[in-house]
Amino acid sequence: MARTVYVINLSRPLKRPAMAGYCDSFSCRLRGLMFRPRLEPDEGLLLVEKRDSRLDTSIHMFFVSFDLAVFWINSEMTLVDKVIAKSWKPAYFPKEDAKYTLEIHPNRWGDYEIGDKVEIKDV
Repeated sequence: MARTVYVINLSRPLKRPAMAGYCDSFSCRLRGLMFRPRLEPDEGLLLVEKRDSRLDTSIHMFFVSFDLAVFWINSEMTLVDKVIAKSWKPAYFPKEDAKYTLEIHPNRWGDYEIGDKVEIKDV
């Protein structure tokens, strides 16, 4: 299993920062959250690419049976886009290049806004 990290919002401190599995391997990113029956409010994944890219950080929602709050973060640790990804939708792309894709429970939608600076720390 991936190591667990906090995604801390430096622009607007949260009482509980998002906690996510750190996925930087191909197999972890490939599996993502597919085939899981549900996502708990304090669970999520941080998908990590080698470089900033719109294409490499795109996601699909096939075989994901629940909606997600998805946040894209660039290598400067700035949130560049966000979306509520609906289950079984073909594809979502960030509006700008990103290196990180944070997938968390939709209840956390308001925790991060475009332009926020974030920090990733081990739990």
